[in-house]
Amino acid sequence: MPNNYFQFKQFTVQQENCAMKVCTDACLFGAWAAENIKLKTENILDIGTGTGLLSLMLVQKNPAAKITAIEIDKPAAMQAAANFNASLWKEQLQVFNTSIQFFNQSTNQHYDFIICNPPFFENDLKSVNKECNLALHSEALSLKELLLSIGLNLKDDGSFAVLLPFHRTKYFEALAASKGFYCAERVVVKQTPKHNYFRSMLHFTRTETAMVEKEIIIKNESNIYTPAFTDLLKDYYLNL
Repeated sequence: MPNNYFQFKQFTVQQENCAMKVCTDACLFGAWAAENIKLKTENILDIGTGTGLLSLMLVQKNPAAKITAIEIDKPAAMQAAANFNASLWKEQLQVFNTSIQFFNQSTNQHYDFIICNPPFFENDLKSVNKECNLALHSEALSLKELLLSIGLNLKDDGSFAVLLPFHRTKYFEALAASKGFYCAERVVVKQTPKHNYFRSMLHFTRTETAMVEKEIIIKNESNIYTPAFTDLLKDYYLNL
């Protein structure tokens, strides 16, 4: 059974009221995104924040940033708010318990950077737990709706990052291109050298450029974190 909290070097994530717990690929995504946007942005939107993990990772590396987090599930939104208030950066973090669709209608704010770890599964078998369905499935936010929301909330010169299952990468990139967004960087992720790719971390802008493509393997053949993983997570994980 997952722990009720996850301790990082500079903050703690309580997670007992969230359907989606802290996981390795989300931590990797947060660390990668924080490194990419370090010292480059001030106003950030986190769509579907869950525990608040990504917002906390971003603000640790970008302490001048102001981050608005959106979470549709009330218990998760309350958990994120508590995690924010217990952190060193509580003045820069706020969470709204609402859908991104409603948020689109209620704000005129535009953001330098948007981050999202969206619901992964469309048309797959559902859980009996409705909170898990909201967190894991696209019943409240499809990828098309996500791109629409990003378009409404992103500054003209802003960028956004998403974490997706590897098999959905090409579909999302084509969908994004149809909305005027271009993949500037694609990082594909494996658990070990023997595994297939299972996640893609994607960074998009409105400017079409030559895409940078990289690979990250989380652990080597001896089940030890690789240098690439360690370099990104060493400022967050206690034992790195």
